[in-house]
Amino acid sequence: MEYSNNVTEFVLLGLTQNSGGQKALFVIFLLIYLVTMVGNLLIVVTVLASPSLGSPMYLFLVYLSLIDAVYSNVISPKLIIDLASAQKTISFSACMGQLFLEHLFGGAEIFLLVAMAYDRYVAICKPLHYMTIMNRQVCILLLVVSSAGGFVHSLVQLLFVYNLPYCGPNVIDHFICDMYPLLELACTDTYFLGLTVVANGGVICTVIFICLLTSYGVILNSLKTHSQEGRRKALSTCCSHITVVILFFVPCIFMYVRPVSHLSVDKFISVGYTVITPLLNPLIYTLRNSEMTDAMKKLWCRKFGIDRLRMCHSY
Repeated sequence: MEYSNNVTEFVLLGLTQNSGGQKALFVIFLLIYLVTMVGNLLIVVTVLASPSLGSPMYLFLVYLSLIDAVYSNVISPKLIIDLASAQKTISFSACMGQLFLEHLFGGAEIFLLVAMAYDRYVAICKPLHYMTIMNRQVCILLLVVSSAGGFVHSLVQLLFVYNLPYCGPNVIDHFICDMYPLLELACTDTYFLGLTVVANGGVICTVIFICLLTSYGVILNSLKTHSQEGRRKALSTCCSHITVVILFFVPCIFMYVRPVSHLSVDKFISVGYTVITPLLNPLIYTLRNSEMTDAMKKLWCRKFGIDRLRMCHSY
């Protein structure tokens, strides 16, 4: 029997059908979105305006902040608008676009976190050769590879679902267009396709997650030979990176390491890595980084012309 795609739009059920809950979530997610954008853009401006933050680590941090800012714009505005709207629909092309961009920037962030782990390994384990190994060309190459990796991953995901037959229903019990909800709506057997998605998403995330934890274990073990001050600074940086890795990878592994299925908790887990993680990343990297906080205070003082204040002179 042949099927054709006669679905022109999808209906997103969102996080809740309760009108009171939707109003409360609208305010919460609007605030989260605004803080996320301000926090990530503040990191970008601070690093670009501060000559003292010229190491490769901060170049990667700027790229991570840009990814988080754009990623938030892919997910949060639609979520916020739907929470305030009676009609929560998305066209087929917009749904495919959201899916592609979600996995593009999510995939790029996965590979970027690997590059950041390598940067910390070189900085801590081979400090005398750090600037030689992590030269500008290498840093740019790592950023290009991260972007290319995200693009390939996203393109594969899109090709999985774009040409599937959708003949109805068109209701997605989620707040975004994602792989498993779309596969469940397809008018064909998607079991083996689901296994391919697991290999392209869940298995890759799991392997990279284990490799990252192992690499940070090696880095932390090497700190035994460092001075007390060196250990303190390196430990603070590594703990920030490990926290971000755990917050991003654990929900992704939970979502994509299993065959095609839908659990009621899925959409709330998705909130973690699509909405909350981009909010927490700037907080984690700034609050535990004295160089970043000092640079932000200096920039704040110069911007508002309050250098005469004692707090500004202390920096």
